[in-house]
Amino acid sequence: MSIFRSGILIRPKSITLAKFPRRQIIFKSPGIIEDIVILGEKRSRRLVARLRDKTGILELTWFQGISWIEKNIEQGKPYIVFGKAGFFNGKPQITHPELEPWSAAANDGKNCLEPVYPTTEKLKAKGFNGKQIGKLTAALIGMIQPKEIQENIPPSVLAKLQLMDRFAAYSVIHFPKTIEEYEAAAYRLKFDEFFISQVRLSLTRLSRHKNSLGAIFSKVGTLFNTFYNSYLPFELTGAQKRVIKEIRADTGSGKQMNRLLQGDVGSGKTIVALLTMLLAADNGFQSCLMAPTEILATQHFKGLSELLKNMPVKIRLLTGSTKAAERREILQQLAEGSLHMITGTHALIEDPVVFKNLGLSIIDEQHRFGVAQRAKLWAKAKIHPHVLVMTATPIPRTLAMTAYGDLDYSAMDELPPGRVPVTTVHRNEMQRVKVMDFIRSEIDKGRQAYIIFPLIEESEKLDYENLMDGYEHVKAFFPEPKYWISMLHGKQPSDIKESNMQRFVKGDTQIMVSTTVIEVGVNVPNASIMVIENAEKFGLSQLHQLRGRVGRGSEKSYCILLTSKLNNDARERIKTMCSTNDGFKIAEKDLELRGPGDIEGTRQSGALAFKLANIINDKDILMVAKTEAESVLGKDETLSSPENISLKNYLLLQKGKTIWSKIS
Repeated sequence: MSIFRSGILIRPKSITLAKFPRRQIIFKSPGIIEDIVILGEKRSRRLVARLRDKTGILELTWFQGISWIEKNIEQGKPYIVFGKAGFFNGKPQITHPELEPWSAAANDGKNCLEPVYPTTEKLKAKGFNGKQIGKLTAALIGMIQPKEIQENIPPSVLAKLQLMDRFAAYSVIHFPKTIEEYEAAAYRLKFDEFFISQVRLSLTRLSRHKNSLGAIFSKVGTLFNTFYNSYLPFELTGAQKRVIKEIRADTGSGKQMNRLLQGDVGSGKTIVALLTMLLAADNGFQSCLMAPTEILATQHFKGLSELLKNMPVKIRLLTGSTKAAERREILQQLAEGSLHMITGTHALIEDPVVFKNLGLSIIDEQHRFGVAQRAKLWAKAKIHPHVLVMTATPIPRTLAMTAYGDLDYSAMDELPPGRVPVTTVHRNEMQRVKVMDFIRSEIDKGRQAYIIFPLIEESEKLDYENLMDGYEHVKAFFPEPKYWISMLHGKQPSDIKESNMQRFVKGDTQIMVSTTVIEVGVNVPNASIMVIENAEKFGLSQLHQLRGRVGRGSEKSYCILLTSKLNNDARERIKTMCSTNDGFKIAEKDLELRGPGDIEGTRQSGALAFKLANIINDKDILMVAKTEAESVLGKDETLSSPENISLKNYLLLQKGKTIWSKIS
């Protein structure tokens, strides 16, 4: 049975043929090799042997290294076999198993655990398998002295948590005598990774708080107070008020704010952003808000312009589609300081864009921007501007502690009053007509609907309808002139996009057929239905974002997930979406299914840089490590005491790696 997944795999030496789970076969007794034959020709040539014990027969198959295997296994002899089980023609089978000759005398009383090391098919074909790697590892460990693997955890922490010492942990993790000993070594090494990570992140945060100067927003002035008292469209939630207080404290401290604002879809991040920009304007500073798409940037501009229409505040929009003459005018206003605020896309980070006095940079949907892009915006002021990065993609607590542990962190977990939860249902292709009938009934009530497709061109690799075919099918269900349909996708010219979007916003069309360009930011309160075609092709985070386009008014809203073929992961995603509207629960599941990304690099998906620790499975260890790291630094920020010198020396050895997470 595997009890450790990364690098080293510990497995019982005694094994059973009694059960055949799909992923792993566990044997309790050796089997006898019988009927060794070579079948097939050329590419289909393979060596097949049968392993029999009292519970049944297991087929063993090799496609490579056939000659070597044939010379080294003997018919009629007992073997222990290791490998992953599958089924072929209804029979249990292991392809390219590892074999070990067995004898009662040799195995009597011996250690029942042994390490499993990853290898390759080419190495296996040459006889260099995990067992040989294990022998080399044992020889290497025997050559290492305890002083060569020095301790990196303060003695007080080791004693408090009763942790195994570092040298022993490295030795035991490879060759434990008992499961309990293995688990103690694994805990120690996982704690190491989390503890060192938390110390480094905390040191970065402390350094930024001490050394990174920022513009001082010393007052809450006329613009902020006038808008708050006279033009605020609704009462702020408790979460919004709390976050604004946190931002106010940051920007008035004289140190650069570097804050992550996380809020679920519809939690009101935009109003918080606007109030922060007014705070900057009151103190004589310019602000910019950068969004990942032109549609979202334009919507931000229109929304902010509407809110500020009675205020003496000048705001402009800059995107790749901005006309040359208008662009020159905007650049001049930015440089001379007559422009208070600007929203835009990546166009804001281009070299010709120069601010007179940039004091605040707000980045919406920050995960869609590369680190280098964010850094360019960060550098457009003599004193680094305050940075507020916003995301509507909820971040699990464990990921926030690791990926964003060096940032100040605000979570808005409260929705404005009056919001009705969206009902999410799963339907398959056979139920399409019923889905369309339901859309028709909602439209007859005066509502509007989104129908989202994943592609805009045919793909040989993906077997679902593209947007254009989908549009024609929708038209067949909803013929003109009774129904009118808008279409939106990324390849349309900007003026066509804008026209189609505005027709839907004004209610001139009842249905919007679109790709995921409407994933973030689009706000049409009258839209009550979101149909997502081929929902199995979308990730959980994207499904949740799309669902957030409905339920923005006071009417009951629905999200319908239409699917064709479902694999296990897709089925789990659909089940999660139908069971909860809580973005934080969805984020936890998304993290579990996809992996959390490299927290110190530029990758944003895949596996964390930890060798052994896992932020999903080892949450408890992470929490302990975070607490201990904060305790150590709370008593000794510079790690200069004798107690912490081993930790400081270890961190110095690690120094030199670029820590990208320092930049927003």
